[in-house]
Amino acid sequence: MSYDKIEWHSEGEDFPKDAKPEDGGTHIGMFLTWIIQNNLIGKLYKEISQESINKVKRQEMTGRDFLIEECDSKFYDEVLNDEGNEFVDYYYEDDGDENYFGDYARVFSEYDNVYEVENSSKNYDKIKPVIEMRYQEWKNNNRKS
Repeated sequence: MSYDKIEWHSEGEDFPKDAKPEDGGTHIGMFLTWIIQNNLIGKLYKEISQESINKVKRQEMTGRDFLIEECDSKFYDEVLNDEGNEFVDYYYEDDGDENYFGDYARVFSEYDNVYEVENSSKNYDKIKPVIEMRYQEWKNNNRKS
């Protein structure tokens, strides 16, 4: 099951005309970076993409680059382990006001458009504590038994 794809954003009407298609994956990549750094990556990807996983952990590769190079620009359930999928169901997929994309838009509200956010470790460091907070909230209150 696909949670998100770069093309869903880069081919959308809100996507800036002057943006590069990969800019539609910056938010996905930042989330994927957090997933990798917190060992919520699935067994399949641990087997076939360990070198790239290590590069993301060492900040030698961005999550967006991992998404493009290792996941064919698609963020889907096989990328994650069971706990990762449960968290994604709670936070990334939630349609409420407190889902990942809503938090991302709030954190980067200084931009005219969320697709203009630079794909950088500095910006990842801005969204990381928000993802951490949501993960702890989920673990403390809403995790499926």
